[in-house]
Amino acid sequence: MIGRLNHVAIAVPDLAAATRMYRDVLGAKVSEPLPVPEHGVTVVFVNLPNTKVELLHPLGEKSPIAGFLEKNTSGGIHHVCYEVDDILAARDKLVKEGARVLGDGQPKIGAHGKPVLFLHPKDFCGTLVEIEQV
Repeated sequence: MIGRLNHVAIAVPDLAAATRMYRDVLGAKVSEPLPVPEHGVTVVFVNLPNTKVELLHPLGEKSPIAGFLEKNTSGGIHHVCYEVDDILAARDKLVKEGARVLGDGQPKIGAHGKPVLFLHPKDFCGTLVEIEQV
């Protein structure tokens, strides 16, 4: 059901510093910061030949990333994202198998402009999983 790894998301306390590290030290191509208010984050995409790294920074006080950074002050891996062909079919199969979809279960448009859903980390070895329709 899942396809390729779309991205690994890393929550960062200082988006500019993290961007410089990936761009200047590691030599990666990075995007400009992109505010995504519906998800409460600002993102920078680190584009790699085989996938992406998504640097996440809180946007607003109610950002879910703010809470993550309170517990993990240096930042850290927040979630992994896998591609699926049909997000509704994937959701239905996951729910049938006992996985919990976070939120109201309806896909939202993610930072890549495509429908996404998040799956409960307790169902996936302690890892928050995002699925994104390709």
